[in-house]
Amino acid sequence: MEKKKAIFCWSGGKDSAYCLNKVLAEKSFDVKYLLTTLNGKFKRISMHGVREELLDAQTESIGIPLLKVKLAGGTNSEYEKRMEEVLLKAKSEGINSVIFGDIFLEDLRKYREDNLAKVGMKGIFPIWKMGTADLMDDFISQKFKAVICCVNDGYLGKEYLGMEIGKPFIKKLPAGVDPCGENGEYHTFCYAGPLFNKKIAFSIGEKVYKPIEIKAGDSCALPSNTATKGFWYCDLLPN
Repeated sequence: MEKKKAIFCWSGGKDSAYCLNKVLAEKSFDVKYLLTTLNGKFKRISMHGVREELLDAQTESIGIPLLKVKLAGGTNSEYEKRMEEVLLKAKSEGINSVIFGDIFLEDLRKYREDNLAKVGMKGIFPIWKMGTADLMDDFISQKFKAVICCVNDGYLGKEYLGMEIGKPFIKKLPAGVDPCGENGEYHTFCYAGPLFNKKIAFSIGEKVYKPIEIKAGDSCALPSNTATKGFWYCDLLPN
């Protein structure tokens, strides 16, 4: 049976890497493109803050073409408009499915599915409702490698930046923090593992704090943790 053509929404982090590896291993979809949103001004992956050069190195190592959606203001309305343009073009190539590495955020899934429905496409969620502790154990056992590149200051301090994903990291997490950071507690950069043809070389740069800014036209409220005032980022430098 012919495999369904799909786009995979790639964040550069551990959940994306784990999910994409699972999809490719199961061979149920023909992943034609990876798709990533970036801050067009700073040339960094949205939310994760990872440089575009490292994103390019990741996707080159994976061997799947990358579609970049570059955003100017970062509002929901701009995101939806730009995504619609890219997805309609993909649909003209016979692609009707978009794959996400989301795990249990119901509102986010509904938001994605509602936007995909507008262009007649379907969302696929291969690791939906998977236990996050089990996912982390499997991620580590498969010898994936990832580092913390961003933390939400309502949950974690800047001392977590640059830490390797592994059992010591999981053990260090405070009570109430999801092992996968699925509530936005932290974000990662995945640089090695079975998905990659070669390891991504980088070094740890400066740590920078960014307070939260809510822009006009952005329907997203502040994070559910009211202690959140901003995010710490670790600048990862291409070697």
